[in-house]
Amino acid sequence: MANIAVVYHSGYGHTQRQAQAVAEGAGAQLIAIDAEGNLPEGAWEQLAAADAIVFGSPTYMGGPSWQFKKFADASSRPWYASAWKDKLFAGFTNSASTVGDKLSTLNYFITLAMQHGGVWVGTGMMPANTKAATRDDLNWLGVWSGAASVSPSDASPREMFEGDLRFALEFGKRVAQAAARWAKN
Repeated sequence: MANIAVVYHSGYGHTQRQAQAVAEGAGAQLIAIDAEGNLPEGAWEQLAAADAIVFGSPTYMGGPSWQFKKFADASSRPWYASAWKDKLFAGFTNSASTVGDKLSTLNYFITLAMQHGGVWVGTGMMPANTKAATRDDLNWLGVWSGAASVSPSDASPREMFEGDLRFALEFGKRVAQAAARWAKN
């Protein structure tokens, strides 16, 4: 089984629930970036040992949170040593608006992964784009770059859409499958 780490920041708990679903699907370790943008003790070593790293952040003002950006900037140390080269990467994000510029956050993650010499894993899931589709269907937003979810600004983390959490779970499974296949090669 591949060693997968989910490194994420969550401002209000919604992205944390999404991270937990991704980690459950992937059989991954969770690494929470704290409110000051710092990783817990031993997290850099966990990331170094991981076969795949999944990035997660809420989308604020068209990009990831500043706490995630602080982590990304600090990843210049492993970047300098090409320590994450050829690892698999994936990502997920959440925002209050249906579109909410989530793709900007996912593109930020993709660029970060490419700078590290990594290989990106997308969702590989068809969109729920029929008239009968609802918010509880998988990939109802039609996103391929990574898992995306919507949490209305007046909704608690407990009120997240079931489809978004199932999407995150299935996305985690896809990352695990890709990591297992990648490890064979």
